[in-house]
Amino acid sequence: MAAASGPWEQLLAGVHLPFHPDLTVPELHEVELAVPDPPAIGDVAAAAHERVVATLAGAVTPGTTVAVGGGSRGLTDRVALLRGTISGLRALGAEPFVVPAMGSHGGATEEGQRAMLASLGITEDSVGAEVRATMETVEVARTPRGMPIYLDRHAADADRILPVNRVKPHTCFSGPIESGCTKMAVVGFGKQPGAAQIHACGPVEMRERLLDGIAELRATGRLLGGVASIESASGHVVRVEALTADEVGGEAEQVLTDEARAMVPPLPFPQIDVLVIEEGGKDISGTTMDPNVTGRFWVHGLRDGDTPDVSAIVLLGITPVSGGNVLGIGFADFIPVSVAQQIDFGKTYVNCFTAGIAGLRRSRMPMVLPTEDDCLRAALSMCGRSVDEPKRVVRIRNTLHLTRCWVSDALLDELPTGARPVAPR
Repeated sequence: MAAASGPWEQLLAGVHLPFHPDLTVPELHEVELAVPDPPAIGDVAAAAHERVVATLAGAVTPGTTVAVGGGSRGLTDRVALLRGTISGLRALGAEPFVVPAMGSHGGATEEGQRAMLASLGITEDSVGAEVRATMETVEVARTPRGMPIYLDRHAADADRILPVNRVKPHTCFSGPIESGCTKMAVVGFGKQPGAAQIHACGPVEMRERLLDGIAELRATGRLLGGVASIESASGHVVRVEALTADEVGGEAEQVLTDEARAMVPPLPFPQIDVLVIEEGGKDISGTTMDPNVTGRFWVHGLRDGDTPDVSAIVLLGITPVSGGNVLGIGFADFIPVSVAQQIDFGKTYVNCFTAGIAGLRRSRMPMVLPTEDDCLRAALSMCGRSVDEPKRVVRIRNTLHLTRCWVSDALLDELPTGARPVAPR
């Protein structure tokens, strides 16, 4: 163990890790997975421009101000998607600008949200429009059950809002519409108070509040529509659609949600003893690691996935764009000191409180060990199999774009249909 040089090293100084002398780390073999992979859209900006012009022409008049939502997720071609949306709006005579539509991310500060957009490449120069950031909100409506609908002050001052977001399965609830334009409109544009009231309840109520919220927001006439993208497992944008106001939260977005859900398959192994994830982060999943892939949801009232059944998870890294926000770190059982040192507890806990019950169990700290190798050996020691038993080990880059993985010998005979070994790791 290295000499103590920081808080975590000091806490671990003198700790003895009692690994069995016969414990071995299995060799891993690279496997290419069979995943849905439709043809990619070659020019995302052009596709967004074309869809916006074709779909929203009747809803925009010259001079209409439009607050375009920019999110904190790591969307593929996110800059091109926003740039094409903005150029399409300008072609219709609108006056668009960008607002950070990401709830409480970025530490729930104006500077933090502006910095998060910049870290994703979203700047005034890159998208061709002014970026206006604030954490101030305005109540613009209430649902029949009394829930207020909030908008970012800059968005509330505009004639219309337009969420631009990737459609994919959500990490906290299940429903006909999950993560996409509806969620950005109600939660992202609502900043911290908007996000908190949606996430404060259980998964069933969360779904109902989201659907009630979009209906009331639509009724105010402030919602112009939405621009949605769908990504394949390989990370390519395979569909770009512009939605009218009536289609956001309606059948059209439901169809997109079903299509996107098919693009996010869980890990195709029924039983995994140790899952090693090389990197997690807010640009990968709102929960650092996507539970739709790992099977661990850990929200009271929401059932975990049937497969995979994972005994132990090791997380080796955090993406820089996360800024230390690691809501979902509790999904991991082991992290090295190098990950613990990157955690910004302020940002993480603000996000956890905003997430309500979904942030409760997911915010717990995993076991912190000196090195990556220590974490792997600990997971192998504590996964429920004896030292001389073969271990089912899977290693992946992250949970966002899952086209290949690395597996131990014990899983080579359990490869799913269409998967093929590539080379030993």
